[in-house]
Amino acid sequence: MGTREAGDPPLYYSGHVFVCTNRRPDGHRRGSCAERGSEELRDYMKARARALGLDATVRINTSGCLDRCELGPCVVAYPEGVWYSLGTKEAVDAFLEQHVRDGGRVPSLQLPPEVRGT
Repeated sequence: MGTREAGDPPLYYSGHVFVCTNRRPDGHRRGSCAERGSEELRDYMKARARALGLDATVRINTSGCLDRCELGPCVVAYPEGVWYSLGTKEAVDAFLEQHVRDGGRVPSLQLPPEVRGT
């Protein structure tokens, strides 16, 4: 993907949050985000974003597998590309207030960087 160009239309949303709601088969060795409650937390996040007035500028999206199930429920925020594990309503609140609303980070909830082979 490239960068925005001068003739591009204005952004419809300033950011997107992808919440993994993938459900792997029972007994899968890595588990799944849905198994860890991501669907309920996604619904809570959408309601809280609306209550905080964030829903006009940031879109909370359901995502399929983000391939980090063992660390979930996984969330990734764009355009920053910062990954989080948000397993409680309190974690969702901290993420929405500190990252989405205030533009900061919540280091205690961030996923460790993943080193990929070439």
